[in-house]
Amino acid sequence: MAGSSHGHTPAAWTGVIIAFIGFCVSGAFMVMADPLGFWAGMVIVLLGGVVGMAMRAAGLGQPKTRTASVSTPSVREAVGAES
Repeated sequence: MAGSSHGHTPAAWTGVIIAFIGFCVSGAFMVMADPLGFWAGMVIVLLGGVVGMAMRAAGLGQPKTRTASVSTPSVREAVGAES
């Protein structure tokens, strides 16, 4: 997929950075055996996804590309063409 710009947007970078911070927080609290801190880190991970989606909705993400639909002949057209 040469030339693809998947993930090179402010929305993607911000969401991933926030999620990475959440993973670091969860990992640290896991080592310290603190379940409340671990779950707080997991909430930060989810917050990263929400922030990324909100930024994408605000226009800071990759624009959606429209794919051309391929029209296939219906069964009647295929049978009619053979007769």
